Amino acid sequence: MTEELEQILLQLTQPDNAVIQQATAQLKQAFKDPAIIPALCAVMSGSQNPEIRQSAAVMLRLRVKKHWNKISPNDRESLKVVVLQAFSMETEHKVQHSLSQLCAVMVKHETPDRWPALLQLLNQSTKSTNPRDRQIGLLLLNKVLESNPEPFKPHYCQLLQLFSTVLQDYNNPTALYYCILTLTAITAYTGTEEMKEMRAIIPSLIVALKHLIKADENQASEAMEVFIELMEIEVSIIVPHIADIVRFCLEVGSDATLSDSLRVKALSCITFLIKLKSNSVLKLKLLGPILQSIFPILTAAPPPGEQDPEDEEDDGGDPTDSDNPKHGAAQMIDTMALHMPPEKLFHHLVPLTQACLTSENPYQKKGGLMCLAVLAEGCADYIRSKMLSSVLQTVCQSLSDSNRVVRSAALFALGQFSEYLQPEVSKYCAELMPLLLGYLSSLNEAKIGHVTKAFYALENFMENLGSDIEPYLPTLMETMLSALRNAENLKIKELAVSAIGAIANAAKELLVPYFPPVIESLKGFLTATTEEMRPLQNQSLDTLAVLARTIGKDIFSPLAAECIQLGLNLTDAIDDPDLRRCTYGLYSAVSTVNPESLTPHLTAITTVMHLALKSNEGITAHLEEDKTFVLLDDDDDDKGNSERGKTEESFLEDEPEADIHEVAGFSVENAYIDEKEDACDALGEIALSTGAAFQPFLESSFQQVFEMTDFPHEDVRRAALGALGHFCQAQHKVWTENRTETNHQALLKLLDVVLPCFVETVRAERERPVVMGVLETMNGVIKSCKEEVFRNPSHLKEISHVVRDVLKKKTACQGSSNDEADDEEQQAEYDAMLQEFAGEGIPLVTASVPADKFAPYLNDLLPLIMSKAKSSCTVADRSFSLGTIGEILHALVTVSGGRGVAARLSNRLLPVLVAGVKDSDPEVRNNSVFGLGCLAQAAGPLVVSDYPMMLSVFSNMLSKETDLRVIDNLCAALCRMILSNMDAVPLEQVVPALVSHLPLKEDQEENQTVFNCLTLLYKHSPVLVVKLMKPIVAASCHVVGHKDVDKETQSTVVSLMKELAQKHGAEFQTAAAFLPAEQQAKLAAAVSSS
Repeated sequence: MTEELEQILLQLTQPDNAVIQQATAQLKQAFKDPAIIPALCAVMSGSQNPEIRQSAAVMLRLRVKKHWNKISPNDRESLKVVVLQAFSMETEHKVQHSLSQLCAVMVKHETPDRWPALLQLLNQSTKSTNPRDRQIGLLLLNKVLESNPEPFKPHYCQLLQLFSTVLQDYNNPTALYYCILTLTAITAYTGTEEMKEMRAIIPSLIVALKHLIKADENQASEAMEVFIELMEIEVSIIVPHIADIVRFCLEVGSDATLSDSLRVKALSCITFLIKLKSNSVLKLKLLGPILQSIFPILTAAPPPGEQDPEDEEDDGGDPTDSDNPKHGAAQMIDTMALHMPPEKLFHHLVPLTQACLTSENPYQKKGGLMCLAVLAEGCADYIRSKMLSSVLQTVCQSLSDSNRVVRSAALFALGQFSEYLQPEVSKYCAELMPLLLGYLSSLNEAKIGHVTKAFYALENFMENLGSDIEPYLPTLMETMLSALRNAENLKIKELAVSAIGAIANAAKELLVPYFPPVIESLKGFLTATTEEMRPLQNQSLDTLAVLARTIGKDIFSPLAAECIQLGLNLTDAIDDPDLRRCTYGLYSAVSTVNPESLTPHLTAITTVMHLALKSNEGITAHLEEDKTFVLLDDDDDDKGNSERGKTEESFLEDEPEADIHEVAGFSVENAYIDEKEDACDALGEIALSTGAAFQPFLESSFQQVFEMTDFPHEDVRRAALGALGHFCQAQHKVWTENRTETNHQALLKLLDVVLPCFVETVRAERERPVVMGVLETMNGVIKSCKEEVFRNPSHLKEISHVVRDVLKKKTACQGSSNDEADDEEQQAEYDAMLQEFAGEGIPLVTASVPADKFAPYLNDLLPLIMSKAKSSCTVADRSFSLGTIGEILHALVTVSGGRGVAARLSNRLLPVLVAGVKDSDPEVRNNSVFGLGCLAQAAGPLVVSDYPMMLSVFSNMLSKETDLRVIDNLCAALCRMILSNMDAVPLEQVVPALVSHLPLKEDQEENQTVFNCLTLLYKHSPVLVVKLMKPIVAASCHVVGHKDVDKETQSTVVSLMKELAQKHGAEFQTAAAFLPAEQQAKLAAAVSSS
């Protein structure tokens, strides 16, 4: 059989398809013969042709992997002998590689102790005096250990001693390479007993890497992964060596003679360290040296005659995206901004950045602008409050710089500022819009990459303008519509379509006059079928989705059914993940305006989305040998599925756990990741919008989405967890509309699965954005489902404890193992935001459970919130702390037992709130005033002794306060005191002062409190109200028909006016006569309405 087999394997290497097919059929036949194992062994050790030897080794590996139990004990023993002999004799590297992988799979079935000959071979070869033997021994050791790290644990200490010797074998770079890879593989499994040896190895590891870089930069780049692994798994090992590792990585990153990929790898190690251990970097005073080293990288000019990739003609992408050292440096600053306290970061950055921005060299200026741009996300509060106008001035000057490189960087910076520094940036509309519109005036002549950057800045800036966009609308829409009609270039059309979406987000119904021509153009693009139209079609679907959400229900609804049909037609005709993703967004948007148009298509739509979630498409396994072998094996599986040839994909699905090791890695195309993310988002929103119609699809959707909660990519996890929250809210909505026991049980069952999943994610998830997303989703579920969430008593405890853990920085994404919690006051803005999301849950829980049940947990949580109100904390922290206290008290107003709990808390909370009222920041004052008002309203008669003090605080403030929102909240706080305990308030003094500050100017929501109070006052002392008829009527007139005041409040106001008009006609008419004519008419209409 051996010769036949060798012949068949030879035919498989021929370049002729027919020959290969015939050989494959013969091979399948041969595999049914038990003698296949000895025959493969003979070929593997005896064939003259290295390719055939390698093929035989791969075949054996696949056989052993799937069918070890079917191989007879004799064959197993002889295989163990043959493979080691073959390995020792082999001279070809690629065959040695395959043989070592075969050994690795055998060790999986035969523990190392049951194969002493293997241990002996490893021991001899790795300690041999012959450098080649050492290389081969380390290759075998690497493969065997990478796939079986745990069974070798007893040998770790011995192995680490071996590694510390090998790492000094500087003349044998291949040995260094395999040694470092093996060290990387066992890091995750080492325990405290190996700690000392691991620590001792680090200095020689750095020296070994320096030697490996000289020998083979690609291998060195791969080997540097060891730092990432050490940081992620066992940071305490490297803590004593952090400074050395950083210095080494900076040397590599700064060395322009090395390859870009190696330099990027070195920089990314430091970036990863900053993400995990920013406090250590600060404590060791490494921030200054790191920035000193990376600024020259950030500002380096490209070689003469070349440009940076993002400045090339056709590139319009995000300049921080691609892989080169300059972007590595920018990403590092971006990561610093997200993970370090802004005060400390800016202390070092400002002098460096200023030097760049004042330089005459365009690449210095570009580096300075890039630095400002990447700081915007992580240090938004700091920049907004401390340096916005100077930073924007710099950007404006750079937008008109004579050098295009500088102008491009300025556009990118402006785009970033517009995205992250809202709402303050929008106030500079008058300065910035003319500059941006100037860029658009020369659309067709300009370089496409530059136009793309101008659109990026313009879109991000316009999107948040709201109605301030109105004066620019005619110019903007003329430019965009003309580009849709005339532009030769499809990319310009695509940019214009995208910009229309941004304009719609700001303009909303102001866009109605332009809606027909826009829709005509979009429909035209969406019915085309040619390949080059694809990006334009995707963008058209995205913009259509924005229009559905913004233009107004009445305008869009007539088009809803047609839009869904357009989407379905496209995905039927074209198989493209990006296109499908954009249709999901469209369906989701349409469901919010016209859910019934989706109902007939829910089967089709959910089927496509479920397939997207199930699909392994776009996941490529990097198999280390020829792919064909995968297709051959295993058609004789026990399930008798031999009639269908296995594809590589079903091979992957078969054994996800086993493939990971023998496959060099997985890569997933971004388009498929984005599709999964958007499918989760859309399923959640559609379930919520369509309610009962979605019921038949809820369970299957839930299962598919739940599977995604541990997907490797964080954006997919975040979207999946968000969708689970939407499913709970959807089921709650179904139950409230139809209160059957079945619907109720379904809701409770969902909550019992989803809430523990949320709590566990907050504790264990490493990525901060995922945790923020889950906290926000959990808050949404508590807000919608209220007491239903807490029907299961364990949920109250679990949720309260996990919120406490976040506030104490005890979760995985906050670096819970860290030993550096001494720097309480200063933290990164994103860390503070994470705590804010957790804190926002406290008032929501307060509003959902009887106060006495929540009180013990609230007692634990309040000190953590109050500690952020200290004057040394940031404005954002103080505002959050006092705002949360206010919302908790507001929630206690309505829950059972709230009054008693509020009264018990008043002694702790009053001093904090009264101090907050004197704060220098208006938002902090505003939140404190709101909190005091809510305390009075919640505790009522039980805090009557504090009323005089509170009234004097408020009256002092009213005389001095200049911020309109704070004045509105002072009026509301006085009203809350009156509503709660009228007898304790000297109405004759307080009410006239209060009424003189009406109507409310900024905080229209508080009209509800004010007019509930005036209605009560009228019942209690009508004389007082009639005396103040003129200002009360004027204020009422302001509220009636106001677009930001809810219907309920408006009807309270109208009822009060009707009563005043009926019972005090003369006074009412006199008061009304002072109003302008159109307001008189509005008032008369309201009073006479039925």
